[in-house]
Amino acid sequence: RGLFFTLNKLKLTVLGDIGCYTLGAVAPLAAIDSTLCMGASVSGIHGFLKAGGDPKKTVAVIGDSTFMHSGMTGLVNIAYNESPATVIILDNSITGMTGHQQNPTTGYNLKGDPCTKIDLETLCRSVGIRRVRVVDPYNLSQCETAIKEELEADEASVIISRRPCALLKYVKHKKPLTVDASKCVGCKSCMRIGCPAISIVDGKAAVDATLCVGCGVCQQLCKFDALQGHEEV
Repeated sequence: RGLFFTLNKLKLTVLGDIGCYTLGAVAPLAAIDSTLCMGASVSGIHGFLKAGGDPKKTVAVIGDSTFMHSGMTGLVNIAYNESPATVIILDNSITGMTGHQQNPTTGYNLKGDPCTKIDLETLCRSVGIRRVRVVDPYNLSQCETAIKEELEADEASVIISRRPCALLKYVKHKKPLTVDASKCVGCKSCMRIGCPAISIVDGKAAVDATLCVGCGVCQQLCKFDALQGHEEV
């Protein structure tokens, strides 16, 4: 959500792909402009830029599993043809869309046995991408800075947005946030990320403790310090 919120904020053209992250196309994030087939975002941005798209205002997004499935070849094409494309790999460390299967980046095969783990950073550099960086999608300022800097670069770049899927059983969450009603002015800024844990009750923000994972993204949007907590379990 933090990464898509940033893409929406910057008003970028976003070539999307097939995966759980395709939900980033719907309101209020509304941060994906095209979705065609697996791997099409990476090859698509190369063609889009060749056809006259603005490399300073365009990015491609693709999940780690989809990237391994059919995104790598598009990235090779970008490097080979020296396209100034910015590709964002949404690394949630699992195959989320189809039920949490392992993939070549997780270090486990489909049977759950340890196996060779593909390092995304090394892989991207090995095909010729010199600019590769990792960001935390829970950190809005970090995401915005990285995206702006890579868009300004006159060469291809890869941003890896890395956070494991919140639905994985072994992921340790932080305590749910709480709302200080005396500070909340009902501006609804926290609603802009479309978090299912946040709602408005009697004109004030409310957090459902059964859904909140304590990511803290909403806290970064609140100018009144009404959202509090964010402590380790």
